[in-house]
Amino acid sequence: MSSPHQSVPPAKSSHISDDGSDTGRSTDPAQPPRAAKIIRVPQLAYLGVLVLLFCVFFPFVGWPIALWWLLLIPVAVAVWIYRTRTTVSEAGLDLRTVFGTRHLEWSQVAGVTIPKRGFVRAHLTDDSDVKLPAVSYDRLRDLIDASGGRIPDLFAAEAAAWEAKVATEKEKAEAERAEAKDVAAEPADTDTDSTATKPGDSAE
Repeated sequence: MSSPHQSVPPAKSSHISDDGSDTGRSTDPAQPPRAAKIIRVPQLAYLGVLVLLFCVFFPFVGWPIALWWLLLIPVAVAVWIYRTRTTVSEAGLDLRTVFGTRHLEWSQVAGVTIPKRGFVRAHLTDDSDVKLPAVSYDRLRDLIDASGGRIPDLFAAEAAAWEAKVATEKEKAEAERAEAKDVAAEPADTDTDSTATKPGDSAE
């Protein structure tokens, strides 16, 4: 797929006017507005909260007066899972974390950046990067589909590049085989200028 730290510009869509501003809605009156897509942390993460609660429970029971604060750890993790999300809609991207929210217009988004680890980042027109909460690499497909064409399909582009590479290598191999076949078909050169002299022959 795309290499780490690769910035991909969003594709122009019918939602962006000729002057570059985002209208926030479809220009086709016959096309219904696209429903907002909410990308959350997988609900399976709550199982990790239960495991964490089980781990801190026994130390708490052993010394509740001093270790009561351990119970706050699974609670904080649960709040983080519940709050962390990215909402993709016609109006842009709505980012929500534990301590705040932020709205990004599509006109502000210049591309996306895929880091080696952590959440995908939006590269803005002011050359800054903003982390997209809950959008990990395995949720990138959801982000692309929900963007309505504003973010290009990186998976299709990667597949096309791979097919082009395979086709080029195949053509090169066929050309090398044809060249080798032509060389093998050429008759061996013989030296017709020199003749063998038998013993006893005398020159006239």
